[in-house]
Amino acid sequence: MALLSMTGFGEVRDERGGYAIVVEVRTVNSRYFKLHLRTTDGYGALESRAESVIREFVKRGTVHCNVRIQQVGTADDFRINKSLLAQYLDQFQELAKERGMDLNTKLEFGSLAALPGVVEGVSSESIDSGEIWAIVEPTIRAALEQLTTMRADEGAALAKDLQQQCQTVNKALAVIEQRVPNVVEHYRRRIADRVNEALESLNVSVEPADLVREISLFAERSDISEEIVRLHSHLEQFSNAMLLPESAGRKLEFICQEMGRETNTIGSKANDSEISQQVVEIKSALERIREQIQNVQ
Repeated sequence: MALLSMTGFGEVRDERGGYAIVVEVRTVNSRYFKLHLRTTDGYGALESRAESVIREFVKRGTVHCNVRIQQVGTADDFRINKSLLAQYLDQFQELAKERGMDLNTKLEFGSLAALPGVVEGVSSESIDSGEIWAIVEPTIRAALEQLTTMRADEGAALAKDLQQQCQTVNKALAVIEQRVPNVVEHYRRRIADRVNEALESLNVSVEPADLVREISLFAERSDISEEIVRLHSHLEQFSNAMLLPESAGRKLEFICQEMGRETNTIGSKANDSEISQQVVEIKSALERIREQIQNVQ
């Protein structure tokens, strides 16, 4: 499975079973899963089921989901509030009598139906939640599939960039490995030159064993072979984690953190300008990786 971005959008409009349904779902970056779900008034019973479906598709990130449900108008979906209409007519008749008006010639059904509360929709509270869920669920899933397609496209771009940054780390690490054997030798020459200069000016001598001991101590302090091996291992783990079928964002974060630690240790132990330059290259690539991982589910 390819990496999934945490940002995406999906929208599906559908009409089935006498209902017009619109589902909009949008995801943005977040360290953990957060859901903001809104449904049309009267359909709150569907929210727990909708959340379960959303969790199938989204493991990490903030999800904004809006589910709008509207009954397609038929005569059976509405009723006339006869009691309220009678009250309106009584008031009209009373006003007409006071003003001496002929009420019967002016009132029309269209005008009466437009009065507030005269025509009422059938309450959604009377609708079986299981029955309406069977109608709404396919639309929610279609919107989530559309969202996933967009997240996969963005995830592919993220994966490409992450691979490029890992290649940068690998190249810099290869240069460091080539440089390592020369570090001790370079230090040996440097310290020998300085000692010889000091001996000539002070007219004293130093035992070769002392010089060898000093060089050996330096070689031990500056040995970065273990850090190089571990950094290679972390790079391999990182590549494998990008191919995992489950959400990989948190694991990638941890591996990147470990790569940073090994890089810092290499920089502090190596005591070599050329290696330090490569460490800077690695840190720059790891910073880019760290930023990109924030967008990975």
